Amino acid sequence: MLNSDVKLATRLALETGALLASLRLTSGLEGYPLGDAGDRQANEFLLRELATHRPLDAVLSEESHDDRERLNANRLWVIDPLDGTREYREQRGDWAVHVALVDRGRVIAAAVSQPSRDEVFSSMTTPTPAVSKRVIVISRSRPPAKAQAIANALDATLEPMGSAGVKALAVVRGEALAYVHEGGLNEWDAAAPIGVALAHGLHVSDLQGRAIVFNQHDVVLHGGLIICRAECAATILRSL
Repeated sequence: MLNSDVKLATRLALETGALLASLRLTSGLEGYPLGDAGDRQANEFLLRELATHRPLDAVLSEESHDDRERLNANRLWVIDPLDGTREYREQRGDWAVHVALVDRGRVIAAAVSQPSRDEVFSSMTTPTPAVSKRVIVISRSRPPAKAQAIANALDATLEPMGSAGVKALAVVRGEALAYVHEGGLNEWDAAAPIGVALAHGLHVSDLQGRAIVFNQHDVVLHGGLIICRAECAATILRSL
């Protein structure tokens, strides 16, 4: 079943990304109307597909009402149909689609697609490429207070990006040493990137070094997030 869950997550991330790319190209919409249409159509597509292929599983989506019945479910799909709506409507490329399956608080299947690069990464175990850039990726709008201290400790530079998924994929690809975020993330922002990062052998924790557990009553990750190369984790945690 696990293999089929990863395959489903991957297909849905790819197809949702294609839908969004087509909408941006052909709809004639711009700005906020484009972002709103993208959020709505991507969410409707994912909910429809999950209802068809995993009708017994619960769903938590950024774009839907949070049905607290999910707290009683072992299997929960955590989705962000369009992560980086701001970047999407601004015609940037740093937006993504997140699809993850959580079982008893742990991500067991995940995929993140970045349509602007025509790429999707899943939670199938894969070796991580060597690092090509000494970069720390951070939020465009909410950089960590100690971002520069972390960069100095790792002899790296800071690079702001949009979507949490895109920032995580930069680390997965070896284009960054780490992604560090202090607060403001929700479960749908983090679940799929974490699932992909763990499958690629990366360190994942909150800012205190603790594992992140999903399907909580409060969906906000108050402890922040670190996704980094394993050899950087101790230095980052000391810097924080």
